[in-house]
Order: sequence, then structure tokens, then C-alpha cells
Amino acid sequence: MEKTKRARAVNSFDQVGRTRLEQGGLILFLATITLFLGAVAWPFISAIMWAAIAAIMFQPLYRRILRQMRGHENRAALLALLTIFVAIVIPSIVIGSMIVDQATAVYFAIQAQEIDAAEYFTRYYDALPERMRIMLDNSGYGDFGAIQARLSELIQESVGAIAARVLAIGGGAFSFFLSFAVGLYVTYFLLRDGRQLGRTIIDKLPLEHSVADRLAHDFVAIVRATIKGSVVVGLVQGTLGAITFWIVGMPAALLFGLLMAIFSLLPALGPAIVWVPVAIYLLVTGAIWQGVVVIASGILVIGLADNLLRPILVGRDTGIPDWIVLITTLGGIAVFGLSGIVIGPVVAGLFLAGWTILAEQRGRAASPA
Repeated sequence: MEKTKRARAVNSFDQVGRTRLEQGGLILFLATITLFLGAVAWPFISAIMWAAIAAIMFQPLYRRILRQMRGHENRAALLALLTIFVAIVIPSIVIGSMIVDQATAVYFAIQAQEIDAAEYFTRYYDALPERMRIMLDNSGYGDFGAIQARLSELIQESVGAIAARVLAIGGGAFSFFLSFAVGLYVTYFLLRDGRQLGRTIIDKLPLEHSVADRLAHDFVAIVRATIKGSVVVGLVQGTLGAITFWIVGMPAALLFGLLMAIFSLLPALGPAIVWVPVAIYLLVTGAIWQGVVVIASGILVIGLADNLLRPILVGRDTGIPDWIVLITTLGGIAVFGLSGIVIGPVVAGLFLAGWTILAEQRGRAASPA
């Protein structure tokens, strides 16, 4: 009898050990094959990410079209994709090509010394009051030759980076258009099957269903808030800035508008980093009404656009402090390029959400004690 019990205990121990070994082997296999899958899909990861963002943002449009087409999913997804292409992609390509032309023209003009960037900074200095010039000289900034050279070099490198990026895209045109086609293709399927795929992923995650649902909800909310609150508002402010610069006759107005859209990601200052120096330059060079128009537009139109549009588009606070948004956005751009505008805040939001959930679980576990 005792030998039988021992034999059963040994068999049970062996069975548990074999089960753990099999589970460990399965986890190792899944981790390995996931890494390989990531390596295979990595060349198109940016296209896939933007396809997922487009599917999230335009899912309400797809649902509305689906109701009107009485449940024909393929037709609804195709029509939604066509709407995205006509309303978003084509205008972006046209405006982007115009910005590229302006940036390239400015870059080659500086290279050919047709534009003397140092001369503009000399005009600033000569137009300043004498006391301010004395203060600058006493503070060690009197050697404007070196400062002008550095600023000229900075402008040339900044514009040259855009031109170099364009040449890189042109050199890898096949790769660019292949990624573009992959993005559209994936967007179609994510529009059609995105909800079901998301539900499947959430169910398969090794997390409690309540935690997985909350993280998924936070992920979608952060993506929408980031796109609406940063990208859309930035594009609106950049467009308003480009129109303002075009009205006052500034060259490369679209390029300045793009810079304003980029700087709008920064809290507090934002587009003022661009339009304030432009206004000062216009005033000190005698273009009084142009400078006044830029200042009025910057304060009354461009500056208020953020305060008016962000609450309407975002709708609610994402719970991420502004300083974290700033750091993660800039860090995301530095690591992932343009995609970092979304990746940075999303990572920050999921980080905060995960720690919040853990703190709540610990609080619930400690409350009965």
C-alpha cells in the first residue's frame, strides 16, 4: 500500500515536471518565433503602425459606411480607404512636394551664396537700440562674426536635413512606394477586421481580462488624443502660420508653416518660436504693418487655436502631464523618427496606466487586512 502511494507520488511529480517543461518549451518557442516575426516585419513596421493608427482614427467612419451599406464589410472598408486616400493622402503628397521644393530651393540658394544668412542677423543687430547693443557686447556676444557664422551654419544644416531626407526618399523610391502600398493594404484589413483582431489579441494576452481591457482602452484613447491633440492641432496652427506668412509676403511660407507645426508639439512656447523672430525681423527692417499682422495673427489666431481646438478634439484629459508629453515626444522622434510623435506618448500613457493598475490591485489586496 505504501509502495503504491510512493509510486503515485513519483508519477505525479514526474507529470508536474513534464508539464512545466512543456510549458517552458512552448513559451521559449513563442518568444523565439515572435522575435523572428518582428525581425521579418521590421522593414515595414512604420507602415504597419500608421495603418493601425489610421484604422483606429477612421473606425467610426467605417462603421457609419457599413451601416449605410447594410453590412457589406468589404465594400465599406474599400470606400473608407478611398476616402482616406482622397481626403488625407493626396493633399499630404501635394503639400509635401511643395514644402520639399521650397526647402530644396532655400538650401541650394544658401549653398550658392545667393542668400547671405549672416546679413539678416546683421540687420537685427543694427536695428537694435544702442543700449541693447552695448549690453550684448558686454555680455560676450559682441563677436557677431562668429555668431553669424554659427547661425548661418545652423540654418543651412536644418534646411539641408530636409533636402537630404528628400534625396534619400527619392533614392529609395521603390522602398518608399512599397511601404506606402503595404500601409494601404494593411489599413484596409484593419478597418474591416480591426475590432475582431483586437478582441482576439486581448483574450490571448497573459493578463486578467479586466486589466487587458483597461490597457487596450487606454491605448486607443491615447492614440486618438495624441493624433487629435498634437498632430491635428499642429497642422491647423502650421496652416494658419503659412497663410499669415503668405499674406505678409514672406518667402518659403509653407516651410515656415511646417516648422510651426513641428514646434507646436512643444508646450507653452510652441509656434511662437517661429513667428516671434519673424515678427521682430519684419519690424526692425521697416515692414511695420507686416510685423503687426504677424503678431496679431500669432496671438489672436494661432495662439488661441490650441486652446479652442484641443478641448473639442481631445474631449478629455489623457492623464499624462505636459512635461512627460514633451520628453516622450522629443525622445520618440529622436529614436523612431516621425512615428515617435505617437509612439512616445503612447508608451508614456501605458507606463502610467500599468503602474496605476498595479497600485490599485495592491490597494485592494491590502484593504481587507
